[in-house]
Amino acid sequence: MTDSDNSELIATAQKAYNYFSHGLATGSWTDFLAMLSDDFTFSFPIEPFKGKNVGREKAAQFFYYVSEKVFSNGLFLTLERITSNETTVVFEVRSSGLMFGEPYQNQVAISFDVRGDRICGYREYLGVIYQSNRAK
Repeated sequence: MTDSDNSELIATAQKAYNYFSHGLATGSWTDFLAMLSDDFTFSFPIEPFKGKNVGREKAAQFFYYVSEKVFSNGLFLTLERITSNETTVVFEVRSSGLMFGEPYQNQVAISFDVRGDRICGYREYLGVIYQSNRAK
């Protein structure tokens, strides 16, 4: 992979991250969802999206659920660092907001798998695991 290819990969992921961050803050996911591949995949550890999820429609359900139920007042990200390899870009962030109406702060690594100008995979790794029965 040339530096130019890696720059394009990072630029695509950075654009998606900006849309993702905007979606978390505002609940507006249209631009982020438009960047997802038809076979987009993500995994989540708790219901109602527990396990592997596939497709843009399932992603839309998930991200709107996050905005409407989990972080209804918005979640705000501060970018700390970006790392990448040939197919994946990881954004290390600090997040803050209200989760189910309670103060929430965390350190998170958000990983986007990139294929061309699309995001085909999403993973998130939390610094602190917060579990709640209210998530159901």
